[in-house]
Amino acid sequence: MSNFTFTMIKPNAVAKGYSGAIMNQIIMGGFRIVAMKMVLLSKAEAEEFYAVHKERPFYGELVSFMSSGPIFAAILEKENAIADYRTLIGNTNPESAEDGTIRKMFAESVQANAVHGSDSDENAAIEADFFFSRIQRFTKDGEIF
Repeated sequence: MSNFTFTMIKPNAVAKGYSGAIMNQIIMGGFRIVAMKMVLLSKAEAEEFYAVHKERPFYGELVSFMSSGPIFAAILEKENAIADYRTLIGNTNPESAEDGTIRKMFAESVQANAVHGSDSDENAAIEADFFFSRIQRFTKDGEIF
């Protein structure tokens, strides 16, 4: 499954009108969009999506932030997708991110870091399944992810 990853353009980046520029960076990075939609997460949906962080001190703020406005959710396809996408987006902290990365260009802070990127094949599958049914995915070779 390493040819697929999941991303979200976060509420701060959507609100500032960066979605098109971010998607352009993704496409120019060689990624193909398998599925994409704009969604406003309810508090309950954000809690469910981020349940893995429930015991962490930032969980409540994260849930509030991610349900504060619309996001774009997308499944991306490319050989070595997870590693390549994490390189494209840069460090979680935009101050430490390399020049030219999405987070360096569009993020405000560690929390409002413009985009999410899956960190493993397993999490990419879980995150993609949260937002997309099988019939909403259009892979290059008709492969189901």
